[in-house]
Amino acid sequence: MPEDVKRRAYDSSRRQAGAKRARSRVLVAARQRFLDDGYSATTIAAVAADADVSVETVYKAFKNKPGLLKAVFDVAIAGDEAPVAIMDREWVAAINAEPDPREKLRMYANTLSGAMQRSAPVQLVVRSAASLDPDIEAVWRQMQTERLTGMTAFATHLHAGGYLRDGTSLEAARDVLWTYNSVEVYDLLVLERGWSVDRYQQFVGNALIAALVA
Repeated sequence: MPEDVKRRAYDSSRRQAGAKRARSRVLVAARQRFLDDGYSATTIAAVAADADVSVETVYKAFKNKPGLLKAVFDVAIAGDEAPVAIMDREWVAAINAEPDPREKLRMYANTLSGAMQRSAPVQLVVRSAASLDPDIEAVWRQMQTERLTGMTAFATHLHAGGYLRDGTSLEAARDVLWTYNSVEVYDLLVLERGWSVDRYQQFVGNALIAALVA
């Protein structure tokens, strides 16, 4: 390979790595600002300053403040910035592969508890701002649509595998999963009533088993 081609490839890799690091700093800074100051008081300029990047860099990566907040939520749900869809994650495959429906639901509750610790504060920021800002209301609706899609997929898996109690429809299973998956349950029990995350996890797992399997 000619030297100039190698140099261009190397420079491109360095730029991509630098952009990735900058994006990570922006996401960390934005999360802290949204949680500390709320959505309305958080500015792109403040986030950019905290992340040591230009305002233009933030807009280029996330388009606008609602897009930035949604990206913060997506990372909180997934637990990392890897470009891997939730349904393609290893933990989904592990739950699907588990033959015991009770253990399957306990595994799900364990994963949910970890995701809620990261994402619940962000979800509450979005929910609070949704009533005041139509753009954030759209983000909140998108989050709920994505959540319903995920719960529908899980319910479909349980129904197709014959894991559900006789007489429990796919739609009923989806709605039970949707309810226990909600930030409202976590907010009431952990944030309001002071339950430990372990107690919340056990409660959700046991509740799902009692509601869905024989």
